[in-house]
Amino acid sequence: MGRRSSKIAARKGAQAARKMKRNQRIGKQIAKAVRDGGPNPASNLVLASLLQQARECNYPKEHIDKHLRKATDKDQQDYTECIYEAYGFGGVGLVMEALTDNPNRAFASIRDVVKKSGAKMADSGSVMFGFKRAGVIAVRPDKVDADHLLLAAMDAGAEDLIAPEPCHEEDTDGAAAEERHYKVVMPVEEFGAVKTKLSEAGISMDLESSGLEFLPVAPVEVDDEAMELNRALTDMLLELEDVDAVYSTQKQIKF
Repeated sequence: MGRRSSKIAARKGAQAARKMKRNQRIGKQIAKAVRDGGPNPASNLVLASLLQQARECNYPKEHIDKHLRKATDKDQQDYTECIYEAYGFGGVGLVMEALTDNPNRAFASIRDVVKKSGAKMADSGSVMFGFKRAGVIAVRPDKVDADHLLLAAMDAGAEDLIAPEPCHEEDTDGAAAEERHYKVVMPVEEFGAVKTKLSEAGISMDLESSGLEFLPVAPVEVDDEAMELNRALTDMLLELEDVDAVYSTQKQIKF
């Protein structure tokens, strides 16, 4: 019982960390958009889109205001989009996405975590070639009928549907359920159109877990030990201030 309780607590902590990361990412993107194009959403379409996304994700207004103010601070460094790559366990490749005001700090902290875990940093492009950029819309399994989702996704122009990982008996707590999603996959430029069509079809989407992702071109199937090692490494990377998302070539289940 104690072991199961600790697993649930760890999962809830990881879930909270991922939600915090999504919020931080939106905040940094808002600040960058203001620095690049000004604070007026009417003339800054990138900012307008981000503010709409923030509203859809129930991003707190006070946090939006904080990042808007931060963007006008002359001492604030510009944010830079950075991609870092690593070799995980079981032949799995990892890509770390960071929007950071200090790329040197970001690289050093990522390198330290990867090295201490027993994994290895990769040269630029060594891992990235195994991914494609795609739009992903998340749908909770308990909020939709699988057959209805499949038909609606295909009608909306999606190119793929990835099923959630199997739910084991010990993973029946609420935290595990909230982490499991169907992933409706579409080309980046079709994200808005597919989202609109799914909404019209009555699909309840988890917009906080939706957006643009790097998806593996040829997913790698690994054993349980490698899977757990990769999961632990991912959690440690997500604890870093600069890391916004971690993607891997580890295989997920196709619908």
